Amino acid sequence: MRVRKLTFAALAVAAGLSLTACQNDDDAMAQNDPPAASAGSSSGGGKDSAGKGSGGQGTAAGTGSGENGKIGKCRTDDLDISATDSTIDGDTEGTVAVQLKNGGGRDCVLSGYAGVDLKTSAGSLSAERTGEKSTPMTLKDGKSVYFGVTYPINKSGGSGVRVTALVVTPPDETKSFSVEWPGAATLPATDGSGSPVKVGPMGSAGQGD
Repeated sequence: MRVRKLTFAALAVAAGLSLTACQNDDDAMAQNDPPAASAGSSSGGGKDSAGKGSGGQGTAAGTGSGENGKIGKCRTDDLDISATDSTIDGDTEGTVAVQLKNGGGRDCVLSGYAGVDLKTSAGSLSAERTGEKSTPMTLKDGKSVYFGVTYPINKSGGSGVRVTALVVTPPDETKSFSVEWPGAATLPATDGSGSPVKVGPMGSAGQGD
């Protein structure tokens, strides 16, 4: 009976040593394992090198959307600018319709008045705003908007002031574009008390296309 008890005790000690050895082996293996992926890594749905979520979508190029999805303003280089005579028989004033066509490949925003200057034989003549209310508008790619330029008709019988060109500066831009003047060849001479040429806001002429 004593022999059996000693044998059992020996087996228990051996089992304990074996368990301790297995635990040590497990600890060593755990130390050699690579660290788990931390939150915020590329495999954890964090940000990629472009700074956007790996599961999200960035702004597509050429859509006209800028920061925070806003549509940018229309640039002079994106616009095809032309002008046509829109004077109707019997009008007391001459009218020129200026067309701004968006050819920039993206939608853009226009707001307010364009700058308008007439190049004449007597120097540059700046148009004055009519004062009409202007509402910001989104000009779709390939579409046009028009505004009107009015001027006095030369009925003085004299030679008047010869107009050589129309210079247009889109709203909020500094780069200008010169086009051929399509209106009457001359303006009546003025006493310099104010500009006889008036410019309306975006959308003040024509229907667009």
